[in-house]
Amino acid sequence: MKKTVSFFLFLVLLCNSALLLAQTEPEEINSEPDKFEEHFYESLKQKGIENYDKAITELEYCLKLKPNDATVYFELGKNYLASKKYDQSYTSFEKATQIDPKNKWFWVGMYEASYEAKNYTQAQISVNKLIEFDPIYKEDLTSLYMNTQQFDKALVLINELNETIGKTTKRDNYKQQILAQGQFKNTEIDNLISQIDKNPKEESNYINLIRLYLENGEAKKAFEITKKMDIAIPNSAWAKVGMFKYYLDNGENQKAIQSMNVVLSSPNIDAAVKHRTLNEFLNFVNKNPQYGADLEKAIAYLENDPNVNVAKEIGKYFHNKKQWDKAIHYYELSLKNKVDDAEANLLLLQGYVETKQFDLVAKKASAMVELFPSQPQFYYYSGMANNQLQQFKKAKEMLEIGLDYLVDDVKLEVNFNLQLAEAYNGLGDFKKKEQYFSKANQLLKK
Repeated sequence: MKKTVSFFLFLVLLCNSALLLAQTEPEEINSEPDKFEEHFYESLKQKGIENYDKAITELEYCLKLKPNDATVYFELGKNYLASKKYDQSYTSFEKATQIDPKNKWFWVGMYEASYEAKNYTQAQISVNKLIEFDPIYKEDLTSLYMNTQQFDKALVLINELNETIGKTTKRDNYKQQILAQGQFKNTEIDNLISQIDKNPKEESNYINLIRLYLENGEAKKAFEITKKMDIAIPNSAWAKVGMFKYYLDNGENQKAIQSMNVVLSSPNIDAAVKHRTLNEFLNFVNKNPQYGADLEKAIAYLENDPNVNVAKEIGKYFHNKKQWDKAIHYYELSLKNKVDDAEANLLLLQGYVETKQFDLVAKKASAMVELFPSQPQFYYYSGMANNQLQQFKKAKEMLEIGLDYLVDDVKLEVNFNLQLAEAYNGLGDFKKKEQYFSKANQLLKK
């Protein structure tokens, strides 16, 4: 009986123990995960309200529970980064990559921490790793090379990217900075020669190579490349820029004119180059006037230039050489497109005066007075022309009106007084004549 009771008590105790175990074991099993999640989510909450120090404290609790959790180190890195504690941030991200090196974003964190700390040499470590995930990070590596003045590596990488994915303005600017230093020009020349051999139809490589040769003072090599481009790309306007000068210097005038017309009509050639080409031809025409018609045709290509009135500028060229007939011709040509150009009209009037075409001076000046009623110069030309035509009354009237508009121009005021003296002399009023001559002399003595 005692044995039976004893056995029964043992069963009861055993059952109670099992019940107790059943009640406590799940809580013991789940306690650590519950605490980890509690601290981890609290860290996210604190980071969300920018309480980074509290978030870091919560994550440190998480590490005590799970010492090798890469996600915790990643979150620590982000909080340190937001707190501008870049060394701790980098270390945390680095620890995450050591645990899980295949997670791209852990390496991105290392890169961001290094970059924000302006530790560009260190940043290259993570970027080189990121390139394994995505080659687009080569763009970042290019910038890092520039920031660390590793220009040789930068130039190689820029050329690689230009060839594989195309050029960008940013990389072009980097390249210009590198080549401006001089010592890398030969490397770039070799690269461009190689690129031309690989792709002889790519115009920009020829242009860049020609520019480098010219900067190095190697004009002969530049011209050889120009000829090569002209053969490989017959329609290249840039090739014609160089060939124009070559043909002109070698007396192949028709070929020079054809090349010039291609240059002037091309939308791909900038205005400065076009004007330089036209100036070369203008000097040629000055010595070879039989090509004047070709010059006028060339001007027509640039007649819509918003910045330069080409015909007027050519008129000035002949004006300075006192070739008045040519100057007049181009001033008249320029005024066909812009009749209200005051400067061109004044220059044209001076041309008429120099060629003693006073009837044209009077007619043009009278029209200009209507168009520019407050410009004294036009009244002066009208008065002077009418004096020459012995229309003294008309001359006097125009000169007196114009004198009222004159301000701070002593030379023109002297001329006004001289012409008024001449007008009164023609009218027989010698007292007025002497008065204006005297005034002119007084102004000359000042």
